[in-house]
Formats: sequence, C-alpha cells, structure tokens
Amino acid sequence: MSDVREPEPYILSGKTGDWEIVVGMEVHAQVSSASKLFSGAAVDFGADENAQVSFVDAGFPGQLPVVNRVCVEQAIRTGLALHAKINLYSVFDRKNYFYPDLPQGYQISQFKHPIVGEGEIVVDLAPGVARKVGIERIHLEQDAGKSLHDCHPAQSLIDLNRSGTALMEIVSKPDIRSPEEAGAYLKKLRAILRYVGTCDGNMDEGSMRADVNVSVRRRGAPYGTRCEIKNVNSVRFVQMATETEARRQIEILEAGGEISQETRLFDPKKNETRSMRSKEDAHDYRYFPDPDLPPLIVAAETVEKIRLSLPELPDAKKERFVKSFGLSAYDADVLVSDKANADFFERAAQGKDAKLVCNWLTVELFGALNKRGLELSQSPVAPEALGELVDLISKGVISGKIAKDVFEVMWNEGGSPTKIVEERGMQQISDTGAIAAAIDMAIAAFPENVAGYKAGKEKLIGWFVGQVMKQTGGKADPGVVNELLKKKLSEL
Repeated sequence: MSDVREPEPYILSGKTGDWEIVVGMEVHAQVSSASKLFSGAAVDFGADENAQVSFVDAGFPGQLPVVNRVCVEQAIRTGLALHAKINLYSVFDRKNYFYPDLPQGYQISQFKHPIVGEGEIVVDLAPGVARKVGIERIHLEQDAGKSLHDCHPAQSLIDLNRSGTALMEIVSKPDIRSPEEAGAYLKKLRAILRYVGTCDGNMDEGSMRADVNVSVRRRGAPYGTRCEIKNVNSVRFVQMATETEARRQIEILEAGGEISQETRLFDPKKNETRSMRSKEDAHDYRYFPDPDLPPLIVAAETVEKIRLSLPELPDAKKERFVKSFGLSAYDADVLVSDKANADFFERAAQGKDAKLVCNWLTVELFGALNKRGLELSQSPVAPEALGELVDLISKGVISGKIAKDVFEVMWNEGGSPTKIVEERGMQQISDTGAIAAAIDMAIAAFPENVAGYKAGKEKLIGWFVGQVMKQTGGKADPGVVNELLKKKLSEL
C-alpha cells in the first residue's frame, strides 16, 4: 500500500461526542465441490427437501466421516489467494451445541489448529485510498440443516440437504472502520473467491453469509463490547446492519447503559437489529478433537502445486489493465471486481481503443443489461462484436450517435456491426463537398443566427452543427462539420 493512503476516520456523532466503529467479519463461504465435506452426498442448490442426505449427514450411529480432498484443496487455494499462511498440520474438532437441525448434536469444525492462518486483503475504497484488512484464520467446517417454520401451522419441519455441506469460515481481524469499508471488504472477498473458483458467492442462495461483529469506542480508546449480527446475506445489508447496530450501541452508552455481548439478527425491512441469544464463548461449545478423524497432514508439494495453479487475481489484473490498456484506476477497479466483466472487456479490447471499449461496456452494455434484468453471460452482444463496433467509431466509419443505433440492431437482431452499417447505409459522411453543401443551406436559411454568431454569440456554432447533422441524418462527421463551419462563418 505504498502508493495509497488509508481513508479518513469515519466518525459517528452522538449527544456526548464522537464515536468510532470497529468491525470484524466472519464469512461463511460454501466450498465449490460436487459433494459434502465428510460424505458423498450432492450439494446441488434447489433440490427437493431431504433429497441430498447420507447416513453421515443425518447423524446415524456408527457412520464414520471421510474428509473430502477437494474441499481441503479449495481451502488451501483460498488461503493462498489471500496471501495467508497454509498450515500443513490441522485438526478437526467437535463443536458441541444442540439445534433441531443439527442431527449429530455437534458440528465438525476446526478450532486451535485451522487449515489456514493469517493473511490479508487490500480493500480499495476510492482512487488512491485503500484499507488493509487482516485475515485471522480460515477453517473448514460442516453446515447444519435448516428448520422450516412456514410449511405447517403447528409444526417446524427439518430439511437436512445442507447438513454436512462444506463451509470455509473466513475470519477477519477487527480492522474495518466504517459501513462502506465493511461492504467493500465483503465485495472484494467475494470477487477473490469467484476468481479462484472456491465459492460461487451467491449470497441470495445462501452459499455466502456474513456474521458482522460491531462495537463502538471513543477515538483511540480500547475496543468496546461487540455484538455479532448473524447471517447477513447481502453487501447492502452488511452496510445497513453495521450503521444501525453502531447507532444502537451509542444510544445505550450515552444513556449510561452497558453493551451486552450477544448475537443479534438484522431486519432490513425495519432497519433494526434485535436480540437472538447471548453470545457464546469458545468454552461453551466444549471443543475437543474429533476421535473419528485423524489430524490432517498436507504435503508442502501439494500446497506449491495449488499455488502454481492460481489464476491472475483482481489486484494484479487491475494493475495490468492500468498499465497495458491505459485505463484509470477507477475504471480498472470496476472491471476487475467481477471476473466475467474483466474477461468480457479483455476479449473486446484486443487491438481496439481500450478506453472506448470500457466506456461502451460499462455504460451502454451494462445499462442495457440492467434495464432488462439480464446477466452479462446472457448478453446478445458478444465481446468481439462490441470491440468491432468500437473500432468503427475509432476509424471514423460511424459516429458515436450512429453507433448507438447500430448497437440497438445488434442487441435486437444480432449480426456483425460492419455488415449492419454497410447494408443499412449508416456510414458516416466525411465527404467535404456534401458537408459543405449542407452548411451552405443552413447558413442561407438562418441569416439572423449568422449575424448573431458574427456579433460574438459563439455558442451558436453548436446550433449550426445541429442543423447540419439534421440535414445529413446524423451521418456527417462532427469534426469535419465543426472545422468547415468555423471556416465558412469566418469568411462571411
């Protein structure tokens, strides 16, 4: 972070003075794998209730867990992407608690010896402004099932499809200092996981959930008592929950009260947090090593092999886009925040005006997709076609205005932009003779505006340009029109 600065302190003002927010986050990311952490049951989203449950997942006596190698490799891959220490020795523990949807009566997790140790993420907040957020640890654990309360008027039902699903719990250090930073951290983490293919990051499907630990303190004072906001499932809700909980705590402290360490839920409709249960400490779970699972030993060669297989990560890609394509840091950050966006841009920009491609991608194409509620993967305009369209603009074959008409045809009917322009006669008019004739007609039709221009009303030049463009059906080269108009008017 030698070339960037940390953000200005984010301060919340209370009745008795200023307060600082302190945030740490525990993100539960579902591991991208074909089966669960300790069984061969599938993990497909949207399956019928209890259709993906093995005897191990259901907690049947005598069933022994067998660790999924792919899940272990995915955790290592994530750790490497976060510049974290990979622990070659780790241990699976039993975390004991009792929920109806936890059939074993304990969760297999990791405690003292996680698979991944300390790392960090650099969170970009604005051009030249970033926050370094430390990663405390990443551990593997199995998910619980799900209690359904809306299927029967008097009973709660249990769906064990998620029971045993592999999760990475990614625990940050309390380095986040504002709602904006909390949202930016989660977005950056999700982008990295998607780049390396270890979690799809679909928060609406429950494959990525955030527990947000919030506390407040006077500037420079020791950390205050934190409250955990459980299972927040969107970036926007993380930001809202952080702000809301911080203000709740400030009101209590300024009234002379104390903050109780507890787990809370966030209600986005009411924009409030409410108490769920008192916050447990580690000893309440009575951790002990799982007797059915030996310590997990990973060879250094395995870690190095995974390291060499990592793709280009967002920070490196951003730096390359700035250097190789001449993009601004802001534009590069927008593109690399989503791997699909970055890949689309790079295919479209090969040998083209990269800055113009970026503008057309982020403004025109993204705008059209958002209007119709489509993902980039559903775009009827291919990357190469967008690059070809931009090339026609760069070479002066069509104007930016005509390009928008061509884009509409490409969107609705498909086809090559070059062929569309040729077949529909949409080429830009650069012939000086034709443009000069249109200028002469505009000047002859509006002598009073000519007089106004000669009298010093220079803004009328834009009006005359509009008249010429109107006469030529928008096909005249604006640069040639401006040049010829100024020359003609100066000669009168």
